Amino acid sequence: MKNTDAIIVFDIGKTNAKLSALSLDGGASLYSQRTPNKPTLGGLYPHANVDSLWDWFCEQCCICAKHFHVRAISITTHGATIACVNNDGLTLPIMDYEWAGCESVSESYNRVRPSYDETLSPSLPGGLNVGKQLFWLHRHHPDAFAATEMVLTYPQYWAWRITGVGVSERTSLGCHTDLWRPVDGQFSSLVSTMNWAPKFPPIQPTGQVLGPITSEFANTTGLPADCEVVNGIHDSNASLVPYLMDTDPPFTVVSTGTWVVMASVGAKHSDLDEDFDMLANVNYQGLATPSARFMGGREWELLSGTEPETAADLVKLMQNRVMALPCFSGQGGPFRHQAGTVDTAEHGELTESEKTTLASIYVALMTDYCLTLLGSEGPITIEGSFAKNSIFLTAIATFRPTQQVFASIDSAGTTPGAASLYPEFIPATPVNHPPITAPDDPDFKAALTDYRSRWLKRILSFVAGSS
Repeated sequence: MKNTDAIIVFDIGKTNAKLSALSLDGGASLYSQRTPNKPTLGGLYPHANVDSLWDWFCEQCCICAKHFHVRAISITTHGATIACVNNDGLTLPIMDYEWAGCESVSESYNRVRPSYDETLSPSLPGGLNVGKQLFWLHRHHPDAFAATEMVLTYPQYWAWRITGVGVSERTSLGCHTDLWRPVDGQFSSLVSTMNWAPKFPPIQPTGQVLGPITSEFANTTGLPADCEVVNGIHDSNASLVPYLMDTDPPFTVVSTGTWVVMASVGAKHSDLDEDFDMLANVNYQGLATPSARFMGGREWELLSGTEPETAADLVKLMQNRVMALPCFSGQGGPFRHQAGTVDTAEHGELTESEKTTLASIYVALMTDYCLTLLGSEGPITIEGSFAKNSIFLTAIATFRPTQQVFASIDSAGTTPGAASLYPEFIPATPVNHPPITAPDDPDFKAALTDYRSRWLKRILSFVAGSS
């Protein structure tokens, strides 16, 4: 195994961090470990626990160095996260984007914030707009902000720590930051208005080899001194990479984890609507990709029980007209301003498996709704944690009869996607799996379709009430 050429993928999600080693030739999974990723609540404000993550990352790299010939490292992370650094390290803690404290500057920030037409970035709560984070830091910690030599998006921060090379990258800059014009491929007017441009290092292509690891990191981990690091990527865009390489538009990739993000390649930018939290992400090629999302994984956790979902429970929920109505996270999505409820039943009265089934069909209904908002056409591929959820998959196949629905065989599509950025990585030959099919039972299918219609009727009353 020591002779096996490998690439390490460090994947930092909002809930968990994962490190994987894949073979360079064929992309076989050689090693994989994960650890919880929870913010530190003390200090100036809630922030990423980078010290703990760093220690864990180094430990895992040490293990990989003993078993494989690690040729490269690729890093992918959640979005809406920024690091302020100078030669001594962080000048300020890396803010947790769920912290509501930066809302205190919203009124002032909105006076300089670019229009949606410019950035295709909706106004979001907390620190989900990175521009608001920077504005808050600039105002509340002016000395530390002045001492900041570089502002780095999160994948680039980790690459800088192990290479000493600081760069900017489009997929993270284009993740509803207010800092980027995705159609033009340029920084937004906010960056010039606030005179932040000197703090952003030069932009390099996603996947560009930044150089070898530092001698210090090589000595710490035992990795080869010539191990290369590529310019990393926003996690939802990592899932999209293999499809952009091999699939003709139109198509949609649904990346599922803490967030459910739908990237609809070939959809129209003109269909995007700020009020529904729709946006243009930026793919690894630097092109704007119409997208919609909601915090589906987080909402599933809040609604689910301790037992798995079942078809029998879904039948019972449909018969009793029990449905979950958004929103349960308050952190983005088309109904982020609406308080979530469970209709016709008390959530606590449901069995554990009924709770999980309700959570699964709720996420499927929300996903279907967002796909319709996007005008999704062509095949749909489900990536991530929900690719193994039978209720979710069956529902999407039933709700989208004119589109083929596929489930990725890789439960974390970010890993092969991030690995594919390295020029010497040769992915596995794609396996053509049959599409997910709608239920054969016509009564079950009709009941599921009727359940969707009644749910949509309730949802449309929300829309009418807010207009």
